[in-house]
Amino acid sequence: MTGAAAAPGSTPPGPLHSQLGGTSAVVVNHNGGGALLGCVASLRAAGLAKIVVVDNASRDGSLARLAAADREALLVPTGRNLGYGTATNRGARRAGGRYLLVCNPDVVVEPEAVGELAARLDARADLAVVGPRLLSPDGVPYPSARRFPSFTTAAGHALVGWLRPDNRWTRRYRLAEGSTLEEGLREEQDVDWVSGACMLVRREAFDSVGGFDERYFMYVEDLDLCWRLRRAGWVVRFVPQAHVMHEQGRSTRRRPLRMLVAHHRSTWRFALVTCQGPTRLALPVVAAGLVLRLVASSARELLRR
Repeated sequence: MTGAAAAPGSTPPGPLHSQLGGTSAVVVNHNGGGALLGCVASLRAAGLAKIVVVDNASRDGSLARLAAADREALLVPTGRNLGYGTATNRGARRAGGRYLLVCNPDVVVEPEAVGELAARLDARADLAVVGPRLLSPDGVPYPSARRFPSFTTAAGHALVGWLRPDNRWTRRYRLAEGSTLEEGLREEQDVDWVSGACMLVRREAFDSVGGFDERYFMYVEDLDLCWRLRRAGWVVRFVPQAHVMHEQGRSTRRRPLRMLVAHHRSTWRFALVTCQGPTRLALPVVAAGLVLRLVASSARELLRR
């Protein structure tokens, strides 16, 4: 293919595109609107040929618009909202390749971002997941790489973070290195987990732990996946050289109260799974704290509206 001219309207293959022959993408859509088309177009520009879009009962016509705009994308309607992890698992079963790019419909990947991530998986056989640097549309970094929270850190982040975001527990949890909490990590390194808004996963590792835990409807499924992979001996890495724009909160803004309930329920499930030994004695305190936090967060949201 060296020296071949690009087809009219297509994106010429970049130096990292040649590594993506074994990479597929799974996009989970739920009323993604025009963002879904932008996401898929960016994946094409990044060199991905196999794109599976799993649609969780969208009602905004986004799936039909994508079908008209990209006839090569494999569309998988679910008939109902299965949640993020379950929908991703369905898409993964339909996608081929050694590597699986999992992403939200409201992300736009830079042309070389997926190639950067794939290069890390190519170079290290022990890597299961690599995550990019997530940026808001106005360029503000999102703390997409984090550490597994200890009991103390989790409690401080949960109870203090929603009142004072820039507290020591939240900074520790989000691996904040910069002068502001939002900056997060700036150097490439191994981390505990990365955001499921956009991550590249080695299929062998993904399949070895059974994919996402489908008991999580929304939120924390990415933390749980990385936690199980790390326990199985795999490594997770953050690659800030790969940039992905993420319009965070699209689903949350539509149904904020439902998303608050889903987030706290998922947090409780993760606590049940991961608390071992004497720390299980603190689970009633965790439950009470989560209930209080949910009530306070819901009240604040109602007042804001």
